[in-house]
Amino acid sequence: MKTIDISWRRYILPNIHNEGWKFVGIFAAITALLAMIWQPLGWIGLVLTVWCFYFFRDPERVTPDKPDLVVSPADGTVQMITKVKAPEELGLGDAKFTRVSVFMSVFNVHVNRAPAEGKIIKSVYVPGKFLNATLDKASKDNERQILAMKTKSGKTLCFVQIAGLVARRILCEATEGMEYKAGERFGLIRFGSRLDVYLPEGVEPQVCLGQTMVAGETVIADLSGNAPQVKGIIR
Repeated sequence: MKTIDISWRRYILPNIHNEGWKFVGIFAAITALLAMIWQPLGWIGLVLTVWCFYFFRDPERVTPDKPDLVVSPADGTVQMITKVKAPEELGLGDAKFTRVSVFMSVFNVHVNRAPAEGKIIKSVYVPGKFLNATLDKASKDNERQILAMKTKSGKTLCFVQIAGLVARRILCEATEGMEYKAGERFGLIRFGSRLDVYLPEGVEPQVCLGQTMVAGETVIADLSGNAPQVKGIIR
């Protein structure tokens, strides 16, 4: 069985996503130029280069090995839980879903992971605006990548990458016909954004507003159960 690295290296020198190396290189080159112009600017550039390195960190995660679990596709905070229709681009009609929105700040890990085990049955890219991702209308107005998955148990699960105020690039490696295990990496969004998960009717979320989420680990729901929605208590 594969073991997860819990040494100091995991925190000080984490693995980073391949997409990040070019940006780290750009930040480092600009830092060198700034240092030649004026040394204090070089120190500022160094801080920003370190931040860029950590932005693209891609740590290992321990995903619960249980059928029908839906795990968080992103690190961040549960910002909205609401009953809505699925994105109209998927053509799923008037069926009601519970949308759980996870907001990622610029300090969160931005690698996105499949929320469940299943096959991608539809993928739709929608160009749009770059409004603050905490706004409800961002789910309809912002640039986004919409994915529908047929889970192992036959349920339809939707999840959406949404670009935010600072984000300007959605990277999605998932295409129609691809199969994923829960917790497997499928993309990332650069520099602040949001992930929406649409739970099918009758499936209640097992997370609360304001809860901190860990991609690939935090359980959002159980597709096989009928547990009531969880209520949170601030302590």
